[in-house]
Amino acid sequence: MVLPEWLAEPGLNHFLVVSALLFSLGLLAVISRRNIIMVLMGIELILNSANLNFVAFSRYGALSLDGHMIALFVIIIAAAEAAVALAIALNIYNRFGSVDVEQISELKE
Repeated sequence: MVLPEWLAEPGLNHFLVVSALLFSLGLLAVISRRNIIMVLMGIELILNSANLNFVAFSRYGALSLDGHMIALFVIIIAAAEAAVALAIALNIYNRFGSVDVEQISELKE
């Protein structure tokens, strides 16, 4: 199978387009979903789009190894954030019996 020329050698623009799509999907999930788990998955998509940008600019730009290190740092922060957020979601489910963010209005008061 012969790949088209624009797909055989992906450039910076290809990575930026994929990153923009991931960011858009993540933002859409954060804004439109009511389930707290889906909101967390949207945040993970946003962080992964940032990581893709860091690695792409490191590959094609002048960041050299710095972009990879920043991406690794973001992955570590995302893992810690996921662990804490899932613990909070489990506590919310135990207290309210639901993970719907609109039903959890007692936190505002």
